[in-house]
Amino acid sequence: MIDLHTHSTVSDGSDPPGRVAELAAAAGCTAFALTDHDRLDGLVAAGVRAAELGVRMVPGCEISCRWTLGSFHLLVYFVEAGDGPFQTELAELQRLRDERNVRMAEVLGLDYGELLAEAGGAGAGRPHAAALLVRQGRATSVADAFDRHLGRGMLGDVGRHRTEPALAIDLARASGGVAVLAHPLSMGLERAALDSAVAELAELGLGGVEAHYGRYDPGQRAALAALGIANGLAVTGGSDHHGTYKPDLSVGVGRGDLDVPDDLLPALEARRPSA
Repeated sequence: MIDLHTHSTVSDGSDPPGRVAELAAAAGCTAFALTDHDRLDGLVAAGVRAAELGVRMVPGCEISCRWTLGSFHLLVYFVEAGDGPFQTELAELQRLRDERNVRMAEVLGLDYGELLAEAGGAGAGRPHAAALLVRQGRATSVADAFDRHLGRGMLGDVGRHRTEPALAIDLARASGGVAVLAHPLSMGLERAALDSAVAELAELGLGGVEAHYGRYDPGQRAALAALGIANGLAVTGGSDHHGTYKPDLSVGVGRGDLDVPDDLLPALEARRPSA
């Protein structure tokens, strides 16, 4: 079993990178990917702890891309912290995310210093703002905070930068990485439109589709796997673990029924430009 979609305190999760490695080992994973939003900062700590526990840590991150009908997320794998075309783009995304977080704190009446403290000093995001709203009694739970303050169209839903898909995929490949469409159903497209979108992204160099996602049912997972295979893409999967910010999603098992096969990882790695 593997889990190629997890988050830590480096972006919008509640568990430190090393703790994510521990949770992966405890769940019985042979490998996991740390895929924090716009950041690779947690890879070293996660990798060190994973090595101690005998679990493989796959370097990764998650970024937002714009689309004709909205937006979607890309998971990028096998890119390490350091210098490179994709890493340069991430530095700019981090700068823009920090600016967005300042605006979000302002409109919600939150102290920016407290927001950074909630995030552990870097990589603050909406879940951290939600946690502060709960603590202040302005929401009953993180989910309630999103429903009333941070979700789409709410006051705290301030604008964010999204990268062009072709650029993101090209930069990932130029840095030795593989780009995968994260939780495809979140694009909100009807089946025919989703089929068309995946085909278009495959033409741009997309490497895979996240079919085995923590919140999808078996039918959805099977349909997305078939869609990926039909477009010549690797099939991947992961829980999208965020710790207490998404309490229904646990490393390795998602909502309890997730079991991403080990053999999907070498198939994904074979998509690397250097492979």
